[in-house]
Amino acid sequence: MKKLLFSLLLTLASAQANEKPNIICINIDDLGWADLSIHGSDYYETPHIDQLAKEGMQFTNGYAAAANCAPSRACLVTGQYPPRHGVYTVKSSARGKTQDRKLIPIPNTLHITPSNLTFAHLLKTAGYKTITIGKWHVTKDPLENGFDVNIAGNEVGGPYTGGYHSPFKYPNLEVKEEGVYLTDKLTDEAIKIIKESKSSPFFLYLPYFMIHAPHQGKADLVKKYENKTPGTHHSHPVYAAMVETMDDNIGRLMKALKTEGIDENTMVIFTSDNGGMNTKSIQAPLRGGKGMYYEGGIREPYFVRWPKAIPAGSKCATPVSHVDLLPTFCDVAGVTIPKDKILDGVSLKPLFESKDIAPRSLFWHFPIYLQNYGSSHDNAMKEARDPMFRTRPGSVIRDGDWKLHQYFENGGLELYNLKEDLGEKQNLAKSHPEKAQELLTKLNTWRDEVNAPIPTKLNPKYKKSKK
Repeated sequence: MKKLLFSLLLTLASAQANEKPNIICINIDDLGWADLSIHGSDYYETPHIDQLAKEGMQFTNGYAAAANCAPSRACLVTGQYPPRHGVYTVKSSARGKTQDRKLIPIPNTLHITPSNLTFAHLLKTAGYKTITIGKWHVTKDPLENGFDVNIAGNEVGGPYTGGYHSPFKYPNLEVKEEGVYLTDKLTDEAIKIIKESKSSPFFLYLPYFMIHAPHQGKADLVKKYENKTPGTHHSHPVYAAMVETMDDNIGRLMKALKTEGIDENTMVIFTSDNGGMNTKSIQAPLRGGKGMYYEGGIREPYFVRWPKAIPAGSKCATPVSHVDLLPTFCDVAGVTIPKDKILDGVSLKPLFESKDIAPRSLFWHFPIYLQNYGSSHDNAMKEARDPMFRTRPGSVIRDGDWKLHQYFENGGLELYNLKEDLGEKQNLAKSHPEKAQELLTKLNTWRDEVNAPIPTKLNPKYKKSKK
């Protein structure tokens, strides 16, 4: 009798575990909002990603919590804005020429701390197998940050150990023979893991290295796009070849979920870590690109597909951020978040169910400098605030349709109504001073709440430009 009861309990526990959705979070590197055909590109070809988006919910106001890779990823995996974890950029915060920096920037933190719980830590408490495959970038070893399995992840921020074409060597992933493309290999590993893990809930974080530099496409695809008529805004054949390879691999991944019979109850999130490289891929109608806090640098593809819970063809205009993903994962997985775990995001699960979430503002804080792309890319820098830096120290708030930029060097303000001016071309700070002050007050209150550091110390080596 006891054996029968024990067997029934095990069966019940197994059934309850299997009811939890599998979760796959795909985080593409440097893919811009405008780099998909579903968002209007007439040169890039992304049929599989377009299909994924149409089969789930498209968030039309989805954002990264930072405009470059390391801070964005730190925000995504912790559910916290940069002032909480201190990761503001890659390596040094003193970027650009010393004499051009009026302020001494806030020091940068390279990695999140081991004690800062990630989505992997939390999902493990609900019985999930946690896997990361690809670019990790925010610590030296993701196995120390809650993951059971790590393939290719370390502190490296790009495919620098051989590029995209083998031979290459990453943690637990070495290919000595020539002719293997890195993105294909990572997808091979992901499909293998899916097959091995399908009997119990798993969380797969799949941060592909592409489309980060060095830009290297498959030769046949590069030739295809060299022979293709340039699009309205896009015409770079190597970049386009990489976009198509990325799309092909998303198609392979989605096919594997159906083949293994776990498609219905697998929640797939597709997004990117920051805006596109507008040196090669213009982000129009958005302004700017990677490293800028205009829309081109932070607005992202943001799709969630979960056939069991989200109707196909759904769209949501509520502004959402990468800091919302951790609480969303925990909500759908039934995870109780520890009281001492500070979160800046909220669960998006109500939005999946056509319910509302409480009105709120979204925030960005960048108390450092990020240099320009160099004189060879002056055209890309025309959309920056000035030609010397992609971003100078400042903060940004989005509140409803309004967005305010504040710059710390001189207190400069830029106010835009995104509903009427998505390209952030008309600064309304002077014509709408009450709205500017309202948002500035909210921004100041938020900075006080999160203890956001503001650079105030003047740089003695600064030389005011004559331009």
